[in-house]
Amino acid sequence: MKTFLETRFHLTEEETTVRKEILAGVTTFIAISYIIAVNGTILSLAGMSYEWVTISTGLTAFIGCMLMAFRANSPLVLVPGMGDNAFFVFVLVTSFGLTWQQAIAATLIAGILFLIISSEKIADYLERSIPKTLIAAMTAGIGLFIAFLGFKNGGIIVSNPNTFVSLGNLREAVPLVTLVTLVLMLILYLKNIKGNFLIGIIGGTILAGFLGLVNFSGISEGGFSLSGYHNQLFAFDFSKMATFNFWIAVFALTMLIVFQNMGAQLGMLPDKRKFKMSFRANAISVVVAACLGTCSTTSAAENAAGIAVGGKTGLTSLVAGALFLPAILFVSVFKIIPQSAISPVLIIVGCLMMTSVQNIMWQDFTEAFPAYLMIVMMPLTFNVANGIALGFIAYPLLKFVMGKRKEVTPLMYGLAMLFLTYFILGPM
Repeated sequence: MKTFLETRFHLTEEETTVRKEILAGVTTFIAISYIIAVNGTILSLAGMSYEWVTISTGLTAFIGCMLMAFRANSPLVLVPGMGDNAFFVFVLVTSFGLTWQQAIAATLIAGILFLIISSEKIADYLERSIPKTLIAAMTAGIGLFIAFLGFKNGGIIVSNPNTFVSLGNLREAVPLVTLVTLVLMLILYLKNIKGNFLIGIIGGTILAGFLGLVNFSGISEGGFSLSGYHNQLFAFDFSKMATFNFWIAVFALTMLIVFQNMGAQLGMLPDKRKFKMSFRANAISVVVAACLGTCSTTSAAENAAGIAVGGKTGLTSLVAGALFLPAILFVSVFKIIPQSAISPVLIIVGCLMMTSVQNIMWQDFTEAFPAYLMIVMMPLTFNVANGIALGFIAYPLLKFVMGKRKEVTPLMYGLAMLFLTYFILGPM
């Protein structure tokens, strides 16, 4: 077996060992395993079945890891992402007004476009055509939007008829648990403790249980069943394909998954020569995720944990992927986790996404203002599409007025006209 593994994953050539790769795979799984608990909770807010989504999460992660292992010999693990699930619920469903079935259809199309874009020539063209400032602003704006929802769902921010929003009563149980869990997660994250989010979620759930916020009856019922899971498979609804709103949603999701994964993989892969095959495997996994009924997949930042302990080959992703299958058996345990234990994850992920503002050219106002407009209008209008549209309209307009029209690509002018036309025809 050892000889087979060394031969299949080129361990000697990569200057690694079976032991190192197994340790890296286990480490990565521990770091990212919280997604099994979180993904179902978040996607269930869109009306999806918690049990079905949790099963889909495990299966999608397993298949994504096998693609990375055997197609790309890459140590990176692919899972339904935290930013991706929040985007699915709070952007595709809440902001764009799609049903979860229509959002699954949008995910499928975005995955197919990702697969097409993953060819080297198209990826290079897209990267050259859309300004890095707007890509960074899109990521940051979505991060701010997700963080806002985390504070809202955790009871820290509440609605107010006089000021629209205000600070909640922090002495109440829900916001109190959210804050304590947030502090715990921040400490664990800053100290780079393996499994930081998972430990924080467990701690938050225990605290919520003491305060009467957790229903433990689900555990006694036990439970792993594929009954009804067929309703989640291939649950595509293409009925809104003729609407402009649907295609803006597809465009926004495609930009998110393409550029976040491009940046993550180029930043984390020990061997950059594996990027092309790894990127293609990522695209295939997004299509698989849509077919199985969950949000798009991502090369999670937690991959850094496994790489840090020596993961270099597909054996790392093979080991991590194999561990996702038995985790599915504990669906009933994951189901008791309350929103107050999940919201801190959204808040921290929102912050991580907002770090992309450092890639905005703030010293050039023709770059800075469209980015600023995009970032602030997403949460203020409670609509990601509005923020994207205003940013894409403002960018070529300001460049044209200031005599910098050569800095704008034909694709950007075309997108600006499409967004402007839609604003004229009707609000999003």
